[in-house]
Order: sequence, then C-alpha cells, then structure tokens
Amino acid sequence: MRDHQVIKVALVGNPNTGKSSLFNQLTGLNQKVSNYPGVTVEKKTGTAKLSNSISAKIVDLPGTYSINPSSADENIVLQSFLNAESDYPDVAVVVADVENLKRNLYLFSQIKDLEIPTILVINMSDQMERKGISIDIDLLKKELNAEVVLISARKNIGIETLKKAIVAYKTISTSVIADIADRIDADFFNKVKCTFKNISLYKAWLLITQYQNFSTLDTQLKEQIESFREDTSRLKKMQNRETILRYQYINTILKKTYRVNTNEATDLRFKLDRILTHKIFGYIIFAGILMLIFQSIFDWTSVPMDFIDVKFSQLSEAVKHHFSEGVFTDLLADGIIPGIGGIVIFIPQIAILFFLISILEETGYMSRVVFIMDKVMRRFGMSGKSVIPLISGTACAIPAIMAARNISGWKERLITILVTPFTTCSARLPVYAIIIALVIPDKRIIGIFSLQGLTLMVLYLIGFVAAIASGYLLHKVLKVNEKSFFVIEMPNYKLPSLKNVLFTVLEKTKAFVFGAGKIILALSIVLWFLASNGPASYKNATKIVTKENTSQQLSEDELHQKIASYKLEHSYIGIAGKTIEPAIKPLGYDWKIGIALITSFAAREVFVSTLATIYSVEDDNTATIKERMAAEINHETGEKRFNFPVGMSLLIFYAFAMQCMGTLAIVKRETNTWKWPLLQLFGMTALAYVLALLTFTVLS
Repeated sequence: MRDHQVIKVALVGNPNTGKSSLFNQLTGLNQKVSNYPGVTVEKKTGTAKLSNSISAKIVDLPGTYSINPSSADENIVLQSFLNAESDYPDVAVVVADVENLKRNLYLFSQIKDLEIPTILVINMSDQMERKGISIDIDLLKKELNAEVVLISARKNIGIETLKKAIVAYKTISTSVIADIADRIDADFFNKVKCTFKNISLYKAWLLITQYQNFSTLDTQLKEQIESFREDTSRLKKMQNRETILRYQYINTILKKTYRVNTNEATDLRFKLDRILTHKIFGYIIFAGILMLIFQSIFDWTSVPMDFIDVKFSQLSEAVKHHFSEGVFTDLLADGIIPGIGGIVIFIPQIAILFFLISILEETGYMSRVVFIMDKVMRRFGMSGKSVIPLISGTACAIPAIMAARNISGWKERLITILVTPFTTCSARLPVYAIIIALVIPDKRIIGIFSLQGLTLMVLYLIGFVAAIASGYLLHKVLKVNEKSFFVIEMPNYKLPSLKNVLFTVLEKTKAFVFGAGKIILALSIVLWFLASNGPASYKNATKIVTKENTSQQLSEDELHQKIASYKLEHSYIGIAGKTIEPAIKPLGYDWKIGIALITSFAAREVFVSTLATIYSVEDDNTATIKERMAAEINHETGEKRFNFPVGMSLLIFYAFAMQCMGTLAIVKRETNTWKWPLLQLFGMTALAYVLALLTFTVLS
C-alpha cells in the first residue's frame, strides 16, 4: 500500500479576490481557525482531498497587496515565505481577480521570484463575458512561465483543474518571472548573490529590505544583512525602482494577453455607489439595514428559543426523575444542564446575527459602510478602517481588537483598541435578549416594528455612540502628532455565496458556543458547589427553618421551598452575594444578581447561566429560565425583581461595563502594558455603575 502524500499549500492573494471562497470550496468543513504562533492574527487551515493517495494541507494566508508588509497581517505572509521551517509551503496558489489582474500580478511576481512552485488562479471567470473580458490563457502561461488556472470559486468552476495542478506542482517552473536585478543595480545584486549563496536572490533582497520584520535570525545572517543596510536611503530608492520595473513587465504581458471591452456593468456599480455612499441617503440606508437586522433577531428566533428553553427544563427534570438521588444527580440537574442551557438557548439569535452580517460582507456592502463612516470617524480620532473592528466587535471584541492591526497609525490604532469593547458583542446578546423579553412588552409600533427589536437596536447604537464619544476624549487627551491616510478598495457588488455564508455562520457560532461553553461549564460546576455547600448555618438549615415555622401550618412543598431558599442564602455563594449587596442595592439588584455580576466578569454571557444555576438550586420545579426570572420577587417591595427600572438598569450596566477577561488579556498583549486594560476595566465599570444608578433612580 502506497503512503499517503500530503502537499503543503499556501493560499495567498489581494483582499476581495475570492480567496476565502476558494478556500471553502477546496476544504469544505475540513477546516479550523487558530492563531499564528506568537501573534494574535487569525490562521485558517484546512485539508483537501486531491486524489485517493494525495491530499493538501492548505493555509489561507491574510489578504495582502505585496510581501512588503505595512501591517501585522501582511507580515505573516512575508514570514510564511521566508522562514524555511516545517510548515514551509510546497506550492503557492496566488488568487487573482479577473477584473484587477494588473494589480494582482504584482504579488504573484514577488512570490514567483522566491523560486517556489507558484500557480496563478484567476477567479470570477463567470463574469468575464458580462464584463467584456478576454484572456489568452496559453500565451499568459508562456509569458509568466507559470501554471495558470481559470476558475469561478462561487460556481465551483475549474476547481478540479486546480487540484490537478497542485498535484503536479513539481513540474511547475521555479524560474524568476523577470530578471530585474540587473536593471535595478547590477553591482549591488552581484554582491548579494555572492554573499547569500544558499538562498534565492529575491529572498536575500527581502531579508535586506524587510530586516526590521524578522526577530529570529542567527548572528551570522544578521551580520551579512547589516553589511548591506549602511545606506537605507539607497535601499528605498531601489525598492521604488523594483516596483516600477515590475509593473512595466506586467503591463507588457497584459497588452499581449488581456482585453477589456467597456460595457454597462460598471455603470450599474457607479449608480449603486452614488446611492449607498451618498452623504445623506447612505446613512439612512445603513440605519434601515441595522433596524432590519435587529427586528429579525427577535422575530425569527422566538419559536426555536422557547423550544430549547423548554427542552432543557424537561431534560433537567428527567435527570432528577430517572437518576438516583445524590451529589452527581444534583450537579447534573441543577448545575451543568441549566448552565449549558443558559447559552444554547441563544444559538438561534447569534446564528441569525452572523448570517445577516455575513451577507452584507459577501455582497460588498460593508466596504461602502467603511467608506461613508470615514468622515464621521475622523472627527473622533479614528479612521474609516476603525469601523471594521467596531463592526467586527458585534461578534466578539477579541478578534475585533486583533483587526485593529491593519490600522497603520499608532494613535488611531490605540484609540480603536480602547473603545472597541463598548461595541455590543454577541456575549452581551444573551443578557440583552433575556432582560428585554422580561421587561419590554411584545408589541408593535405602527403594526410593523417590534418594540423589543427597537430596544435591542437602541442598545447597539448606545454602544457605538459610547465608542466614538470615548474615542473623541482619547483623541484630545493623547497628544500624538501624526498624519495618516485612508485607502480602501471598493469591491464589485455580487450575489452572496450561500455556501460561504453558511460556513461563516457555522464557524462563528461554533467558536462562540465552544469558547463560551468551556467557561460556562467550569463556572456552573463551581457555582453549584458553592451554592450547595456552606458553614454550620447551611448544614443545619432543615432544623433551623422547621423550628422557625413551627407555628405556621406549611405544606411539605412550602417547607421544602423555605429550606432551599435558606440554604442558598447561607451557602458560600450566598454569603459572597450578601457581602456585595450593599454596593449594588442602589441599582435595584439583590445578592443573587450580584453573584451573576461577579461571575460574568469572566464572560458576560455567564450572567444568564449563573442565574439559571442559582434558581435551579433554590427551586426544583420544571420552569424555564425565563419563567424563573419572571417569577422572582423582591421581598421588600412585593413586586417582581426584574421590573422595568431594574431591567433597564441592568441593560445600561451591561452596555458599558468591561466584563471580559479575555478582552483585557488581548488588550494587554496588543499594547504590551497593563496600563490600558486596567484603564478600561476600572473606567468602563465606573461609568456603567453611575449610568445604571441614574437609570434606576429616574425610572423608579
């Protein structure tokens, strides 16, 4: 039996070339997301079956315009092709957009000159006829001295041809695309060639010019590189000369092989852009789309959420009924199941949110949002590129803060990192959803707009306004004189690929559930233990409660309920809640909510599962999470604990508070100091407390 061969493939290309679509076509569900070692940049890897005996391990590298990096993402691409380690690719697949071939070929020419087998994949071939584009593929192959494959990733055209080309990577020429070294400076490059005998000439050139991007180089290699860096201004001129020569070479090739006939397609794009990026209508349309998203989150998910809530309650009751009494049964029924149910119930809402945002990204609309928001963001110390982390923050603040690495200016990047946690992330969504459902009536305005959906939209807007307002304050406080320029590519409009959208929803939802699930499961077990154990008063609860109520004729169920409540109040977790109750009582909260506030500093979404666990320990009935919270009574007033003032106070608190240890850790890593994350923790929490206090006081 022959050994199974695995080919290592680097998938690289400019942004908006359809690289992710191709990655999804090749790998399907056989993909995973992690981080590159030592850096907080997302890494997507997957496997593709090429034949019965050959498969490919594909790494989807961050989008870049060249391997002369200006950001952390682009530096990953440089490192991937210059570090000869175990993951060094056997073959590079460079994805190009059929409409922007000239710009895309610049990156291709750089990678080809590293003398690695390189395949040029020209994507979106299905649009060629409509766009009036024709390409002489055979002549292009000859001129580039490389393998060229025409595909449509969205329509699964040419994928099998690409797989065959990858299998035959050893037959692909590794000669340089253009011998431009002599035209830049023949003497200089002859010295480079003599000094660096064991690596390609272009790799040596990149090591010299991109020296600052390499932290791990041996002493001898550093000395060799530094000997060529005495005149950095000369190196800069040579780099500029390289760029000019490469584009001259590309222009010569495209004149022979590439033809475009103008048509009406571009006119339609310009007409749409005039509307969607209009200085007035652009913002109105964006607000309307946001309103549609938040209406959908409530209207489309109420049935599946109620179904999940009921099923978890039934599961908990079934465990109690069918399992023998004991510690394990109590842990399972009152700790683990309610805890997990407190997060699973929100999968429908999170999936809908990711689904709709993914559609906006797939159509090319999000780039227009970034463009129209640039003028707004500039006034508050940020740039249009800051909108990307702020919008990404609706999923999770951690990758959103990582996305700020694309912002070149240090001041703008720092401000973006500091204000991004104000954006309403998916971890806040479970808290918002359950509180809104409890305190906001399920009514419609003008018979169309859901009052609950509008409330959710207002909370998202509050987060965004808080982000840009705090950005303005930081802009005034941080005295850094620098200029930055905003450049963004407007991709073509296109119908979203259902396959790509579903992959995104599955990947993001899975990451949220499993990422939060680890924390929730651990905390649920800890909470159950702390709520099921206590000092002497806890252990003697039955005797104490029975004695206190001897004069009252209580039924067995009523006595059992009083004993359970007494135990919870005098348990370890109850004692902790009682300790902080004086500080949170002015906000309308009791010690049980206080416990949920403490635990949710690990992760916001734990708030709901914490209350579910606490109420499960206190009450053995089969009510759902929502029913238990709705039935909770404030014994001092006799009213519902989660009334309108308390509910709104909680919503405001969670809108502003920094309750995510993971976010604090990533801010520390990105800024390389604890100064900024501590400022976020204490500053945002203090702001949340004051505003929640004002909200409760005014509404009461």
